[in-house]
Amino acid sequence: MFELTLPDMTCGHCVANVQRTVQALDPQARVDVDLSAHRVKFDTSASEEQVRLALEEEGYPAAT
Repeated sequence: MFELTLPDMTCGHCVANVQRTVQALDPQARVDVDLSAHRVKFDTSASEEQVRLALEEEGYPAAT
């Protein structure tokens, strides 16, 4: 499990895109979103690097 801050995630549509992107890597992934804080916790078999790259390609780069 790991957590990322996604500053460009601002609405419910963004949340759905983030969830869909991660579940494309790992259909069993659990994604817990705190939209107001722009934070997402991931419980997935995909690596953090895989998730970061996939989200960046979708327009949701993680803050460093």
